[in-house]
Amino acid sequence: MRSWLFAPGDSDKKMGKAAESAADIALFDLEDAVTPENKPLARRMVHDFLAGYAGDRSRLWVRINPLDGPWTLDDLAAVMPAKPGGIMLPKVYGRADVERLDNYLSAFEAAHDIAIGSTPVIVLVTETAEAMFHTGSYKGAPRVVALTWGAEDLADSIGASSNRNPDGSYGFTYELARSLCLLGAATAGVTAVETIQGDFRDLESLKARAEKVRRDGYRGMLAIHPAQVDVINAAFTPTAEEIEEAQTIVDVFAANPGVGAIGYKGGMLDRPYLSRAQALLASVR
Repeated sequence: MRSWLFAPGDSDKKMGKAAESAADIALFDLEDAVTPENKPLARRMVHDFLAGYAGDRSRLWVRINPLDGPWTLDDLAAVMPAKPGGIMLPKVYGRADVERLDNYLSAFEAAHDIAIGSTPVIVLVTETAEAMFHTGSYKGAPRVVALTWGAEDLADSIGASSNRNPDGSYGFTYELARSLCLLGAATAGVTAVETIQGDFRDLESLKARAEKVRRDGYRGMLAIHPAQVDVINAAFTPTAEEIEEAQTIVDVFAANPGVGAIGYKGGMLDRPYLSRAQALLASVR
């Protein structure tokens, strides 16, 4: 779940490129990338692409339209018979939306001979002002495997004219959204996924940002162009040096059972260092 590459659901060419890319998840969009008049066509195209795909369909996810609009059930009715790998739910207001989606998905799974509860969900948890107050409520929520955040729709929700500072960085409210998404994912025990970078040509900036949010605790990132995928995959893949260091820390504690803190390279290691090292090695395995 390092890289999640969007492709508009009304473009066979772009869906094909996303599916053939090195992205961990190809994310076919029925929401923002598709105009209202094209949504019926996009639903049919996404269904047909999924149904005809000969590769690993678990990689092919669909972003449906939000639950507070008129199109959600039409989206699910179109794509669920083709058994998508997962669903992205945008513009939530809180956990109740996830539980409502779970009910819908269970009905469609039952109707199409899909194991009940087997369709996972990633939730966009900061696109409405109300949702910001509920980012910590997804622990144990059905189907949820990842949380991500968005800055553009949040700006619209609160009536902001911009979500950026003069230097191009995100304003405080949007950095808060990033932090709340991360904390919410940690609380729920699911993957935190960073939002998109709109300038797909600036790969150096993308690299720096992806590496930074990985250090913060994010484990993946949304992409809008295939050129971004390799950069994201590299940034969220532990290096050989990181793996070696983590293994050394685990070995040091294993050689000193029952010790809470150990001298190491001129400093002290305590149990949080061990926990992080173990988590890194587990992610590699």
